[in-house]
Amino acid sequence: MRVDLNADLGESWQRWRTGEDVLLLDVVTSANVCCGAYAGDAELMAQTCATAVERGVTIGAQVGYPDRAGFGRVFVDMAPADLTDEVVRQVHALDEAARAVGGEVTYVKPHGALYNAIVHHEAQAEAVVEALRVLDRPLPLLGLPTSRALALAAAAGLPVVREGFADRAYTTDGRLVPRSEPGAVLHDPAEAGAQALRLLGTVDSLCVHSDSPGALHLARAVRRALDEAGAVVAAP
Repeated sequence: MRVDLNADLGESWQRWRTGEDVLLLDVVTSANVCCGAYAGDAELMAQTCATAVERGVTIGAQVGYPDRAGFGRVFVDMAPADLTDEVVRQVHALDEAARAVGGEVTYVKPHGALYNAIVHHEAQAEAVVEALRVLDRPLPLLGLPTSRALALAAAAGLPVVREGFADRAYTTDGRLVPRSEPGAVLHDPAEAGAQALRLLGTVDSLCVHSDSPGALHLARAVRRALDEAGAVVAAP
C-alpha cells in the first residue's frame, strides 16, 4: 500500500534551531509549512521550503486563522469572503517562498481550529473550497475523510487527500478528540506506530504533529512501522 507521511513544520524558530524540524524532513515525505498567519514568519517559511526542496520533500500550505495568540487553535468566526481571501493570501505567500528556492506548493492543509471547523461548519467549509477554486491551479485539499470541506471539494472537481493522524485519539464518529480532553494526543511511539498501521489503507496521508513532545521519535516509529509493513511511503 502507498501512503504519505506528513508533519506540520515552519511553526517555531526554537524547534528549527534545535534541529528537530530539520531532522523531521529526513523522515516525512510531505511538509505542511506554516504560512505565517498563526505562527512562523517569512524567513522561517523560506528556510523550511529550501530544506524541504533539498531533501525532496513535497511542500504543502498549512493555512489557518490569523490568530497568533491562540496558535490557530481557537475558532474564529470569520466572514466567508474574508476567510476565502485569507486562505488565498496564505497560499500565495508560501508558493512565492517555495518557488524562490526551486519548489512549489502542491496541496493545502488547514491547521488547528480551522481544520476541525470545516469538518462540520458549512459556511467555512465552502469558504475554504472557494479559495481553492480561485487559485491559479487546482491544489488538493487534505482533511479528515468525514470532512464536509472534502465532500464539497470533490463535488467541485477538486482533488482531495484523506488524512489520518498517528498521534491523535479519535472519537467514535471519526473526528479528533479535542486537545482539552485527556488522552487526546498520543505520546508513546509504539502506540503511534500501531495506530498508523490501523489507518493504513483507509487514508492517503498520515500526520505526526511536530509540536508534540518527542515528535521526532514518534515520526521515526511511525515510518519504521510503515516500512516494516511493506508500505510504500511517498507523497500523494
